[in-house]
Amino acid sequence: MNPEQNTGNDKWDLVIKSKSGWFDINLKELWHYRDLVILFVRRDFVSVYKQTILGPLWHFIQPVFTTVMFLLIFSKIAGIPTDGIHPVLFYMSGITFWNYFSNCLTGSSNTFLANAHIFGKVYFPRLVSPISIVISNMISFFVQFFLLLIVMAWYFFRGENIHVNITWLLVLPLLLVMAGTGLGLGIIISSLTTKYRDLKILIGFGVQLMMYATPVAYPVSFLMNKSYNWLVLLNPLAPLMEAFRYALFQKGTVTLLSISYSLGFMFAVLVAGFLVFSKVERSFMDTV
Repeated sequence: MNPEQNTGNDKWDLVIKSKSGWFDINLKELWHYRDLVILFVRRDFVSVYKQTILGPLWHFIQPVFTTVMFLLIFSKIAGIPTDGIHPVLFYMSGITFWNYFSNCLTGSSNTFLANAHIFGKVYFPRLVSPISIVISNMISFFVQFFLLLIVMAWYFFRGENIHVNITWLLVLPLLLVMAGTGLGLGIIISSLTTKYRDLKILIGFGVQLMMYATPVAYPVSFLMNKSYNWLVLLNPLAPLMEAFRYALFQKGTVTLLSISYSLGFMFAVLVAGFLVFSKVERSFMDTV
């Protein structure tokens, strides 16, 4: 419809206007574009292994090979204990949970630059892109989690003390907290990367360094008497990792205070992410 022909009685199907406030996020609009989110989820999930020989098998190969490496280095060579959990299950559970966070963070932190060619052609809520990455990686998580369950069943029939417990219901809430944390941090980094491209270079090895500050290859109890344990205790991902293992194996160092800290951090980075995004969205098409 031509605006010049509008008589005042016509109703527009869509009105696009500039953002006016720091927290001007239309969540109802995101729900309206849920079909586009599903389309992006399918695109993100399929495109990763589209031109590979093994395809989706990489979902299984990566955690298996990483588990073998961790088993050799941290268990056989370093002799780090695993809180009474079989080392294979300890490392595979940590890798599965960590892979979800790292993939969410690295994927969403580059989403605005990667989709700039789309943003310049058609309008849709820009947050659709990072949200779709978080959801598509959740599919990958459940694929790897299924592999973890198969390995757990194998060790159960071999006599390992593994039982289905009500604590397993905590897995999904913990996953949502990890998703929110990855989304919030990813939006912040992606918003800033539109202007400061150095962050794109830093995020790669920054995630690798963060993994060693998270109890993926070691339990929190191993650091209790160490002088540098505060570095890990300040990490909001550490309680989530410990709680994930506790949910599956009923072993680990988990407190209500530590989980509250992780939950509060998630809400803080989500709010900060939306604030930064609202500020940058007004002009980021001029810088990407």
